[in-house]
Amino acid sequence: MVKRCWLFLTMFSFPLVTSDNQPNYPTSLPDFSLLLPKPGQGLELVSTEVGGKQHWYGRIFLNHTSVYEEKMAKMEVKTSLLDNMIGVGDMVLLEPLNEDSFINNLKKRFDHNEVYTYIGSVVISINPYRSLPIYTPEKVEEYRNRNFYELSPHIFALSDEAYRSLRDQDKDQCILITGESGAGKTEASKLVMSYVAAVCGKGAEVNQVKEQLLQSNPVLEAFGNAKTVRNDNSSRFGKYMDIEFDFKGDPLGGVISNYLLEKSRVVKQPRGERNFHIFYQILSGASEDFLCKLKLERDFSRYNYLGLDSAKVNGVDDAANFRTVRNAMQIVGFMDHETQSVFEVVAAVLKLGNIEFKPESRVNGLDESKIKDKNELKEICELTGIDQSVLERAFSFRTVEAKQEKVSTTLNVAQAYYARDALAKNLYSRLFSWLVTRINESIKAQTKVRKKVMGVLDIYGFEIFEDNSFEQFIINYCNEKLQQIFIELTLKEEQEEYIREGIEWTHIEYFNNAIICDLIENNQTGILAMLDEECLRPGTVTDDTFLEKLNQVCATHQHFESRMSKCSRFLNDTSLPHSCFRIQHYAGKVMYQVEGFVDKNNDLLYRDLSQAMWKASHSLIKALFPEGNPAKINLKRPPTAGSQFKASVATLMKNLQTKNPNYIRCIKPNDKKAAHIFNDALVCHQIRYLGLLENVRVRRAGYAFRQAYEPCLERYKMLCKQTWPHWRGPARDGVEVLFNELEIPEEEFSFGRSKIFIRNPRTLFKLEDLRKQRLEDLATLIEKIYRGWKCRTRFLLMKKSQIVIASWYRRYAQQKKYQKIKSSAIVVQSYIRGWKARKLLRELKHQKRCNEAATIIAAYWHGTQARRELRRLKEEARNKHAIAVIWAYWLGYKVRREYRKFFRANAGRKIYEFTLQRLMQKYFLEMKNKMPSLSPIDKNWPARPYLFLDSTHKELKRIFHLWRCKKYRDQFTDQQKLIYEEKLEASELFKDKKALYPASVGQPFQGAYLEISKNPKYKKLKDAVDEKIIIAEVVNKINRANGKATSRIFLLTKNNVLLADQKSGNIKSEVPLGDVTKVSMSSQNDGFFAVHLKEGSGAAGKGDFLLSSDHLIEMATKLYRTTLSQTKQKLNIEISDEFLVQFRQDKVCVKFIQGSQKNGNIPTCKRKNNRLLEVAVP
Repeated sequence: MVKRCWLFLTMFSFPLVTSDNQPNYPTSLPDFSLLLPKPGQGLELVSTEVGGKQHWYGRIFLNHTSVYEEKMAKMEVKTSLLDNMIGVGDMVLLEPLNEDSFINNLKKRFDHNEVYTYIGSVVISINPYRSLPIYTPEKVEEYRNRNFYELSPHIFALSDEAYRSLRDQDKDQCILITGESGAGKTEASKLVMSYVAAVCGKGAEVNQVKEQLLQSNPVLEAFGNAKTVRNDNSSRFGKYMDIEFDFKGDPLGGVISNYLLEKSRVVKQPRGERNFHIFYQILSGASEDFLCKLKLERDFSRYNYLGLDSAKVNGVDDAANFRTVRNAMQIVGFMDHETQSVFEVVAAVLKLGNIEFKPESRVNGLDESKIKDKNELKEICELTGIDQSVLERAFSFRTVEAKQEKVSTTLNVAQAYYARDALAKNLYSRLFSWLVTRINESIKAQTKVRKKVMGVLDIYGFEIFEDNSFEQFIINYCNEKLQQIFIELTLKEEQEEYIREGIEWTHIEYFNNAIICDLIENNQTGILAMLDEECLRPGTVTDDTFLEKLNQVCATHQHFESRMSKCSRFLNDTSLPHSCFRIQHYAGKVMYQVEGFVDKNNDLLYRDLSQAMWKASHSLIKALFPEGNPAKINLKRPPTAGSQFKASVATLMKNLQTKNPNYIRCIKPNDKKAAHIFNDALVCHQIRYLGLLENVRVRRAGYAFRQAYEPCLERYKMLCKQTWPHWRGPARDGVEVLFNELEIPEEEFSFGRSKIFIRNPRTLFKLEDLRKQRLEDLATLIEKIYRGWKCRTRFLLMKKSQIVIASWYRRYAQQKKYQKIKSSAIVVQSYIRGWKARKLLRELKHQKRCNEAATIIAAYWHGTQARRELRRLKEEARNKHAIAVIWAYWLGYKVRREYRKFFRANAGRKIYEFTLQRLMQKYFLEMKNKMPSLSPIDKNWPARPYLFLDSTHKELKRIFHLWRCKKYRDQFTDQQKLIYEEKLEASELFKDKKALYPASVGQPFQGAYLEISKNPKYKKLKDAVDEKIIIAEVVNKINRANGKATSRIFLLTKNNVLLADQKSGNIKSEVPLGDVTKVSMSSQNDGFFAVHLKEGSGAAGKGDFLLSSDHLIEMATKLYRTTLSQTKQKLNIEISDEFLVQFRQDKVCVKFIQGSQKNGNIPTCKRKNNRLLEVAVP
């Protein structure tokens, strides 16, 4: 929090004014040179609170607006709730006090993110519906060990006050958190517990206890909270937790009490609301295996107890929350089998909603119910360990015991559905109570030493809906009791403080709601007593008879209204229906629908169902229904829901009265669950039923403001000359002097033993205005004194500096003069040295030029001599060359003259040979440039240029082709050579014979199409075959009876041909290669072939094989080569469109014909008669 205010004189250690109010200039001050204002500037000081201490900063503003420099001056100053207050932080100080000003003050603070406001020691909390940075560890430290009114309102301040009172004053505390659904009660209780956990002691055991206490919240929220139209995480039960501490203030453990779980939500939810969180969390976050164990499916729509319109909630991750719940249960101390049992019970409750009944008439004319689908019942019984017939009978019959007699009656469909829902509600409610008990066992204190206790009560607020039923009646009764104890304890606290301070106590008029509590809880004429009496009355009991009884007994009560009442004042009230009654609560009038009061109060569970649950082998379910034990049958009627709740509330009130109360009143700003929206009408409604204005009036009935003397004197001492700047006597005397000086009327304040009491807030605000004005005057005085001191200090500094500067300047001037003379001498010396150097340079250059001239002349002379000698030598060479030329010509002439006589005889032959040689040379050079590629299939060859080279041209072509084929073969590996040998064999066998052959030329032979060694599917087949597999392919075996095909695996090894089942991998047939005599196939474009076996062989018992394959050419070629390699005999390959096949003892003709197919281009085989199979080939 940053506060802008004027600095007052206590910042310094000396008085700035004398007794006659004249400036008292100090001889020295801290060095605030950076804060010195210049002309036209102003001085302002800013304070910042960090860690509960106030630090001051000085700022200088140009024309009082722009900052050019800032420097921090730290010093501690006591703070107050009144500093920098947005609106009014404590409603007790609100002026004027009415409903509009109350709401406007809350709205103003809410708009500035101030969500907490005080009413004395009561904290009003407004739900911001967003995260605010006010709950950080730094904030925890800021409020730790601070006075309640010392800082701005915060829930941490109340938590710290309660914890310190428990630890230091040995007073048991309780924190009561109230408000309607969505107001933030659950979050407030979490903040209180987290603050206490943060400020209490440390240590391994202490941290474990704190962790268990904190982790109990996620478990209870999952099983006890649900999404409503007002709140996505609404607590549907009341919770009171006692946290136990040792004498040091360290937590030892805790005890949790729960009140009135809304178990009707299990079977039915209003539109737009959900069932309890745990159902959705299990279905969203549990693994598939876990759901399978619980016999659940992930689809929400499968379960009738789950509403589908709000199954998914924005911003809520049910899967992550489920993991959080399981982790929290582990931390709290649930064993794995306990957690499993809890989720099994939840699953059973969820599946109970899927049981449906149908009517069935008996012989005696009575209607009974039967279960439509028993699968759900069977799964429930498997989960719970109940005999299916026992549970089925419990849903169909009801046994009534009276003394020694048992009467069994059938249940109609409506009664069966009632029994089912009652079982689901009771099962879940008892499971929740068991969870609370189990958590208490884990978190309870292990030591028996005396313990201090802090209770945190998170309970439903006052509820006023359009349709209010038994649940709202019970909740509002609890709030009436809480309001009663709140008024009593508040007045008691006020009275005790007045007595403690010696202030005269005056009676305060207030509305006492004890008359309303008596109307509800009176043992004779109370509404709850009459409801119990009506439930226990024999005969026909309905909600209408209950209302009639209320009209008879409560007709004259001033807070009870009914149209059926004998009191005539309500007979014409059309706003009150006949089936309703109205109670005027402290928070306003509430109309209750009487329908369902009797049934909800009875809360009956048929004894047959209790006994069926007790017979379960599931240990948890059996423990939840102890009344089902036949050995412990109790014919006494169980207590009603109303009487149980009344006893619980009485115990709670008794517990609260033994503790010092602290109140948190939670308010919801809007119904949209949105941030930054403040609905005045909604807030006004909550203010009324929370009785906040009544609370302020009670608080202000005596004195509106009280404060200890020391901080009061410290805050206002500058308003009086006698107390400023320091008061030397007791603080009370100083306050008396101060108030007398200010002439405040005596009736406006009173002096207690340790505090000053101010009656009217206007008096306090007047003191604040005077203080503010006085601080401005003091700040002006500080600025004036500071400027004067700074000017004198600067003058003395300048005078001292002038002397120092003069001495330094004289020294500087002499140094400059010496440097100038020194530099002049150096310049003269440099000039002289330069002149001497230049003179010497000129002499050296002249001597050098003379030497160079002699060298040049000598060079020119030698050059002339050399050129003359060169010309002489060239002349001699030319003369010698001329002689050689003439001699050569002469010799040539003599040779030509001798040769001429031989040329004419041999000229023709010589010319022919020369021409032929030139043509051959040209031919070979052209062939070199026109050579074709090295591919053996390239048939290009250059044209023959001359006729006489025809034979040579063909021979060269043949030689070149042989050469490049050899080069191509040299590149082959052994595997490639084998493939080409197989391709060559296939060409010799099928070329121009089988129409399917051309399509197979471009396809490489792979052999192992199934990869039997790698595929685990064929592991059994691989183990059965020891030899190397040459080919493995799926073929179709043709059935001779109908021509249909069956898939088989065809295996060829070095010694055998095998056929195996494709699915199982079992070998069906095994034929040695020596028993294969012939392979037959057609000449057409089909894949059919027959494998003929040797007659009389062991494999020929069933006859030949007629097969079909997509790789016929490859299979036939490999079979041919393998047979030739093993038997040294060529296998006969017969290619014919008609051939005979031996099937057992009969021979069948296989005939191939051309025809159009329904299946496209796939050949089909049909049985025409006993001796003919016809294959249609497209």
